[in-house]
Amino acid sequence: MSRIKFATDFDKSVLLNNFENRGWIQVGAEDDWNFYWAGVHNIRNVFSVDSGFRLQDDQVINHFPNHVELTRKDLMVKNIKRYRKDLEKEGNPLAEKDESGRFAHLDFIPQTFMLPADYNLFVEEFRKNPNTTWIMKPCGKARGIGIFLVNKLSQLKKWSRDGKGNSFTPPTAKETYVISKYIDNPLLIGGKKFDLRLYVLVTSFRPLKVYMYRLGFCRFCTVKYNASLNELDNMFVHLTNVSIQKQGDDYNAIHGGKWTVQNLRLFLESTRGKDVSDKLFDDINWLTVHSLKAVAGVISNDRHCFECYGYDIIIDDNLKPWLIEVNASPSLSATTSSDRIMKYRLISDVVNIVIPPGDIPDVRWNKVPDKENYGHFDLLYDEELANADQAGQDLRAKAGLPNPALRGGIREQRKGSQATWK
Repeated sequence: MSRIKFATDFDKSVLLNNFENRGWIQVGAEDDWNFYWAGVHNIRNVFSVDSGFRLQDDQVINHFPNHVELTRKDLMVKNIKRYRKDLEKEGNPLAEKDESGRFAHLDFIPQTFMLPADYNLFVEEFRKNPNTTWIMKPCGKARGIGIFLVNKLSQLKKWSRDGKGNSFTPPTAKETYVISKYIDNPLLIGGKKFDLRLYVLVTSFRPLKVYMYRLGFCRFCTVKYNASLNELDNMFVHLTNVSIQKQGDDYNAIHGGKWTVQNLRLFLESTRGKDVSDKLFDDINWLTVHSLKAVAGVISNDRHCFECYGYDIIIDDNLKPWLIEVNASPSLSATTSSDRIMKYRLISDVVNIVIPPGDIPDVRWNKVPDKENYGHFDLLYDEELANADQAGQDLRAKAGLPNPALRGGIREQRKGSQATWK
């Protein structure tokens, strides 16, 4: 039997050990490979018309050609906003709004503006709510770089050429900033802010097929949260990025400032109750699927591609989850031994789903992995199953019964609306 040939742009043990333990043979990216775990910087070259490179039936790669529609924050926000408007025009019950004019079911991203394009809109909003804090981030920068908090319009003046006009001009015409309302009421554990890193595997966007990894984790700040304006510049209080927190004096290299999602769930069940905890994770599943639906129509759904995304979610003290961003290349660096084991399992489970064990890839066939190959993944959403029996689904929706096409406890109905997944 032929042995799979792999290429990778990363010198990471969780990747190399996985592939070598399977008996795969490493080759260069320019050679004849079957499986390529590529960096995002090389995807454009792989799919470039100018390169003359054409993927063969026995080749699979770990990114969709234009993954940036989801993984670049300004594009993610634009696509989600468009998705909500399209549903609203259709009269879809998903686009229902509450008394304050906010989306009742699709309000899962903080209010966000793009600078310089939305500068005047941002100023208008800022003046209506002058006590709001905003978090500003340049698009396309590495993790944790260039992020800062803003609570005064004067803080933006230094990015303006003359500091006198009412328009915002960044240093270069190409540079775009995303400025989002800062979640200033985060859920705290031990007095510290944290966020969730969840791994989501997509094997197809049309039809949409999504898996959720059970072994996600929480990333904690090393310094107790303080909403005081005097602490706005203290990134050890506000930013959960490991690359930032590990520079702090209070960083613990043994546990890496991390909790498993299972531990978070046990904590919430014991302090808030099981029903409340179940609803939170239901809402997280909900926002995950709809963020993917928002880009499904614009992603180039190449059959050679899959993607393992890193979802970053913050939970506020009302146990409402907020989608902060989606990473196309979540870090595979291990900060602890537990981290290394988890990420090794992650890569192993991803491979078992996208390439059934022992098989050379063949994208001509839509191979469905056996459930025993899911590993620590759960099938979260399968559009083909969801559309398979619409009449039966409608009856189940009216009766308030769960849809068998949905996994992870996602509710088919919200506040009595029917067919909310359509």
